Amino acid sequence: MREVRATDLPHIREIYNYYVANSTVTFDEDAMTLAEWRDKFYYLNKQGMPFIVAVSPAGQILGYALVSPWKQKKAFRFTVENSIYLGAASTGKGLGRELLGELIKRSKAAGLKEIIAVIADQGADASIKLHRDFGFDEIGRMGKVGFKFERWLGTILLQKSLK
Repeated sequence: MREVRATDLPHIREIYNYYVANSTVTFDEDAMTLAEWRDKFYYLNKQGMPFIVAVSPAGQILGYALVSPWKQKKAFRFTVENSIYLGAASTGKGLGRELLGELIKRSKAAGLKEIIAVIADQGADASIKLHRDFGFDEIGRMGKVGFKFERWLGTILLQKSLK
């Protein structure tokens, strides 16, 4: 695991855009551009938010994890939302567990206090289990808040205190 570098962004974009096109784990419907990823990278870096990658011994980006501000209002500055995405060939091997563990550790070190996971209520059972295994508690559900692939989707919200 290491911090993301600007040179990693094309690979991160490729991983994320696979999920945009093929799943409901993200509610994005349009692929993110490299310019959008660069903006996100520099914004998160400026905010001191952890953004990490898992790298193979050969240097291939296998997956990434990040936290971003939960809301823009200043009072929310210690609360973040996490995101974890793995390359299609890297799922089911415990890599998500390694990324989430490291992300939590780095978030604590950054002085963050709460992490929120917003997970699709369909097709994300592994993500829900992973977060629960790390002590995230369900704090709510929102039904039919997203519409993708011609169907309504809801979200499950989970929260972990880092105190």
